[in-house]
Amino acid sequence: MLKSLILLACIAFPIDALAAETTYPPPAETATEAMLRVQSSNQQASSRRQQQTARERDQSMQRWLDSYKYQIPDFFRWEKVSSEKN
Repeated sequence: MLKSLILLACIAFPIDALAAETTYPPPAETATEAMLRVQSSNQQASSRRQQQTARERDQSMQRWLDSYKYQIPDFFRWEKVSSEKN
């Protein structure tokens, strides 16, 4: 009799544990995710075509060209940064 009760408890316990498992709702959408979804779906797209003026194009091109004025070093010297006072 005792063996059959133990066997029944061993069989019933996993089934009971599965039934007690709770399911959680998916996390709420963040503001960033909402904005990315709207942007990718084109819901808020302007009906007016956006164009640059000649001056704006020249300024952006010059800014891009100026970014190449700085020489890229052969190697980078790393200095240890610490808050300790030596």
